[in-house]
Amino acid sequence: MKLMYVFLLIISLFILYKLIKSYGFNVIFTILASLIIIYIIANPKECMGFTVDGVKLFFNSVFPSLFPFLVLINMIISFGGIQIYSKILGKIISYPLGLSKNCSLAILISTFCGYPLGARYSSDIYERNLIDYKTYERLLNIASNGSPLFIIGAVGTAMLGNIYMGYLLLLSNFLSCIAMGLILPNRYKNNNSTSSKNVFVYGNNLNIGVAFKNSIEDAIKNALSIGGFIVIFSVIINIIKGNVLFNITLEKISTFTTIPFEVIQGLILGMIEVTNGCNIITKSSIDLNTKLLLLSFLITFSGLSITSQVYSLVYKFKVSMKKYLFYKTIQGAISSLITLLLCKLPFFNFSQETFLQNSYYNINSSQIYLVVILVILFPLIITKIES
Repeated sequence: MKLMYVFLLIISLFILYKLIKSYGFNVIFTILASLIIIYIIANPKECMGFTVDGVKLFFNSVFPSLFPFLVLINMIISFGGIQIYSKILGKIISYPLGLSKNCSLAILISTFCGYPLGARYSSDIYERNLIDYKTYERLLNIASNGSPLFIIGAVGTAMLGNIYMGYLLLLSNFLSCIAMGLILPNRYKNNNSTSSKNVFVYGNNLNIGVAFKNSIEDAIKNALSIGGFIVIFSVIINIIKGNVLFNITLEKISTFTTIPFEVIQGLILGMIEVTNGCNIITKSSIDLNTKLLLLSFLITFSGLSITSQVYSLVYKFKVSMKKYLFYKTIQGAISSLITLLLCKLPFFNFSQETFLQNSYYNINSSQIYLVVILVILFPLIITKIES
């Protein structure tokens, strides 16, 4: 029986190789989509349940927080918010990261709202000719972070049961963003003459009613687009999780590598859709520090679901997604390393007992404020050094 399976596998791989050679890698996506369609036809009730779960996730958790942000940010941009923020915060936020001061609004949006809104408004700034293409590519890799609401609320509080672990992961995420600003190529060189050419004020004579209407229409369009990605990836993830062959393969890998099954499953599914992966890892039996390292990587990497959303926003500008994914992988590794170092500090002296109790943690509010102040001062220090 095993010999027959091996024979069939070899035949299948040979046929796949011939198809790829003839039609390119598009054949892989065609086959995968066809298999998913067959699964949906064979299990309609189950797949409808997966779809409903995705819709509930979007309308109960994502849409209520996403839609108001989109409307308000669009209003800010309509009335010259890019220029206002670039003048007030440009030097503090953008220059230490090697970016034009016109990038400051996209960085703020990414910091407070998370992905994929950073990519959405980075593209908007580039489309308005406020930054050049190299700065735009650089900005995309920097302004693509998890939101505080997701990291502290969903992962820290809901999944890990400890808000301070959420703060740790958020801090690692922000510091990895700063690190990428220091190591990415094509640092922006401040040139006042070229910078002033590009900056012009939008919305001086714009009617507030028209601006509000346009902002709502754009917000609905983008929110529903994001919702579509969430729903389809909810279906795909649940189909993969329930696939017997997938689980058997993971068990074999787990046995061979001695890595726990939940860790492999969480990493693979997390690299497809970050929320599911984080949830699996937090429920696994591995030690707490390893959990935090893996969670830090997944949150920063963001997963193929978020990457697909980013691609839908940037594809018309011919951005290299291979390069984008490469730098996101590096940022994920940096974030994990930062998490490892932070876990050694007395501020974040977690223990397995603390995690299991989900109650007490030996940190006070003054220590949190101290860490926040240090993070705020870091860009200012870098700016002074560079000047």
